[in-house]
Amino acid sequence: MREHDRLFIGGEWTAPAGTGTIEVISPHTEEVIGRVPDGTEADMDAAVAAARRAFDEGPWPRMTPAERAEKVGKLSAIYAERQQEMADLVTAEMGSPILFSVFGQAAIPQMVLQYYVDLAGTYAWEEERPGMLGPVTVTREPVGVVAAIVPWNVPQFTLMLKLAPALIAGCTVVAKPSPETPLDSYLLAEWIKEAGIPDGVVNIVPAGREVGAYLVAHPGVDKVSFTGSTTAGRKIGAVCGEQLKRVTLELGGKSAAIVLDDADLASTVEGFKMASLMNNGEACAAQTRILASRRRYDEVADALATMVGGLTVGDPADYSSEIGPLVAKRQQERVENYIRIGQDEGAKVITGGLNRPHDRGWYVAPTVFGDVRNDMRIAREEIFGPVLVLIPYEDEEDAIRIANDSDYGLGGSVWTGDVDHGVEVARRIRTGSCGVNLYSLDPNTPFGGFKNSGLGRELGPEGLNAYLEHKSIPRPA
Repeated sequence: MREHDRLFIGGEWTAPAGTGTIEVISPHTEEVIGRVPDGTEADMDAAVAAARRAFDEGPWPRMTPAERAEKVGKLSAIYAERQQEMADLVTAEMGSPILFSVFGQAAIPQMVLQYYVDLAGTYAWEEERPGMLGPVTVTREPVGVVAAIVPWNVPQFTLMLKLAPALIAGCTVVAKPSPETPLDSYLLAEWIKEAGIPDGVVNIVPAGREVGAYLVAHPGVDKVSFTGSTTAGRKIGAVCGEQLKRVTLELGGKSAAIVLDDADLASTVEGFKMASLMNNGEACAAQTRILASRRRYDEVADALATMVGGLTVGDPADYSSEIGPLVAKRQQERVENYIRIGQDEGAKVITGGLNRPHDRGWYVAPTVFGDVRNDMRIAREEIFGPVLVLIPYEDEEDAIRIANDSDYGLGGSVWTGDVDHGVEVARRIRTGSCGVNLYSLDPNTPFGGFKNSGLGRELGPEGLNAYLEHKSIPRPA
């Protein structure tokens, strides 16, 4: 049981303005495992004011990038030493299988943090250009106070996509964790304090949707970075557009995995364990539309059914578990409702379905649908659970057409025996990333989406660019 009665504001553990609390419930036991304050608008006012002071008057944006990198490097070193503690905590609060948490909920966030520490030493912070009317110095300066709003599925990873580049850029941050997963942010706050990051540079206030909306519209915030649903992203984008506030939106996905006829089926289906079912399928970039040619359709269906039907579903803290519970009862009900929708649409359950694997905990049986058309709701809407749909295609051109026939454009993959040809197919998929014989995110490369999957990019130098403004300083010839 982890209980916190303070908020991290201005570098101090501060009493909240309200009396409300957020209870964190284990998805596995359905028991309360933590409790934190439920942040209010007054708390957000205090957090933004602290961040504003730290930016307008404090040393952080006035340090050199190397000086900031030294401080953030200390945080990275602490994180590296205590990754297991973070992995265990995220598994407890949201049900991510511990094997995934060790990598995706702790190691990768620390890698992102270290990547931006290292990038600070090679990034072009300032350059001289021979202007047409005289020399010009072009500098890159921090955008200001950043509101970082993160979801519950990969809370540390999505926070680090925002926090790490913002800190290296010289910004100050108000982070709003999801009410389902606030505990990991408290652990991070302890490490931030230990690393000696100046007071007010990072402020953390767990809160619900309404207070999050208040933060987005706050006049003291210069930029919003949001990861979450497309529906919420549209609303945030509208507010930021009205206020001409900088914004990065990483939203939903319905990614397609194209299985070409020359693919090795055994290794392909094994690859889907991560690409399609990572984190219990609660991942925006999960490859949940599996496209197989009619020539190999039955073969792919049998292989998928064997793999998915054989997954170990159980206690997420057990290293033998491959699928854990979903984050909340409402998420369990949402995913089961999509299974009903698929059946009503005429799709065939190849494995899984509505039989819950366990009586306690918010578990859903890993499910594969066959006989799926790309116009069905289960093929077009983001389910966010361990549900895959198998769609037939006629030839390669048809596969590319189906993959691109989506409102989303976040991820994708091509599975083939000819990697070079796979790259050529990947180039034709209208998504922000498309792997060949795998799906992964590399800290050195940009991540984000086309179409309804969002605006802007995170990771890579592009992720740092999003927290900087360009200033031109011309001089006489």
